[in-house]
Amino acid sequence: MTIFHHQPSEDSEAARVVGFEIEPFSVNHEAQLGKGKKWDDKNPPDLCQQELVHKFDGDYPMKIGPKEKNSVVWTYDVRWEASEIKWASRWDVYLQYSSLGTEEVHWFSIVNSLLIVVFLSGMVAMILVRALHRDLTRYNRVPTEEEKADELEETGWKLVHGDVFRPPQLPMLFSVTIGTGAQTFGMSLFTLFFAAIGFLSPANRGSIMVALLLIFVFMGIFAGYSSARVYKMLQGKAWQRVALLTAFLYPTIVFVGLFILNLVVWAEGTTSAIPFGNILAVLALWFGVSVPLTFLGAYFGYKRDVDKLPCATSDIPRQIPAQPWYMSPFVTVMVGGILPFGAVFVELYFILSTLWLDSFYYVYGFLVLVAIILIVTAAEISIVLTYFQLCGEDYHWWWRSVFTSGSSAFYVFFYSMHWYSLKLHATRFVTHALFGGYMLILSLLFFLATGFIGYTASHWFVIKIFSSVKVD
Repeated sequence: MTIFHHQPSEDSEAARVVGFEIEPFSVNHEAQLGKGKKWDDKNPPDLCQQELVHKFDGDYPMKIGPKEKNSVVWTYDVRWEASEIKWASRWDVYLQYSSLGTEEVHWFSIVNSLLIVVFLSGMVAMILVRALHRDLTRYNRVPTEEEKADELEETGWKLVHGDVFRPPQLPMLFSVTIGTGAQTFGMSLFTLFFAAIGFLSPANRGSIMVALLLIFVFMGIFAGYSSARVYKMLQGKAWQRVALLTAFLYPTIVFVGLFILNLVVWAEGTTSAIPFGNILAVLALWFGVSVPLTFLGAYFGYKRDVDKLPCATSDIPRQIPAQPWYMSPFVTVMVGGILPFGAVFVELYFILSTLWLDSFYYVYGFLVLVAIILIVTAAEISIVLTYFQLCGEDYHWWWRSVFTSGSSAFYVFFYSMHWYSLKLHATRFVTHALFGGYMLILSLLFFLATGFIGYTASHWFVIKIFSSVKVD
């Protein structure tokens, strides 16, 4: 075994190990001692030096028979060599090797995702430039006397102006979902940013998990602010209850799930179980930092005045006409999640391999591009389907905007199950439980983040189009 070391300076006596190479070989010690000579544990042969091994020519490899009783001597020889590799660059050779030959696949993923974005952007441009321009022109023009006499009945999304901002069902849960989605979305962006600029390297084991946890905790202030702002816009009064649910509802689901899975690992007696002290540290961060920040953000979010909505809400809800089957909530939600999932499924393969096959993922530049494409795709598909829904005079767009883009999490989970059946040939129940449990948690977080993107885009779109139309 050759160990490479690097000295920070010529004056320094200390050195750091920056790499090693291992050259294994077997030695037939009877050939070294000579035919007819035996060795035992009290009188072992000399060390297996490289120079001695080459003297045996073709006789030195030791052949072990499956039905014979063999004695094997284990030994090693260490050689130290100076290296010019610096301590900060010691992992480069392993990271480059792990990503060798995958660049073309990543570029294929990027091109595939860009095509999806171009297709969606064309649809959005068609809606905004042609359909909306035609609608606004028709809605805002002054009707002639003949048209008034004919009493032409208007159709389309303008007719729901008195109901489009009517609060959805379960407004408190909706606000909490948006707030936690903002927290998860911010956590993902900041973690990805720090990883892309080199602060989070696989050389520092567990750095990404620690970063995710800490950023999620400190993003609690944005979760409280977002949930309180949405709740106040929906004419809610109990902002303290919203802050409490934002701080505990979804984090409790994730924590309980992780704790149950950790109990399963404990029961198996493996060393990968999270120590009890670390669990207490997470609880301390949760109750001591995240919860106060959530209440602080909710206080400032509810204290600030909400923007005035472009249309007043009528007292009596408008009856929604019968919708065609392809505009039913189930169909639109499931169709809406396909394109965001299609933008990320290639990178998802490498991420799953990193999590479950002990490989390295270091191409964060590709992941940044895919994340940007995912954000654009989720926003655009949510805008398109919200417009179609409003054209059908269906004003229940709040929850559907969340599930339209958030449904990509269902495809992520089903794809992970397909990957699991192909790559991990596990037979034990505990392995199935751990994989399914962890992927359910990751899919929930993915749903919250993409759902927040879909709602934000749809809300902006609805505000824009109803601000541009004249309402009698």
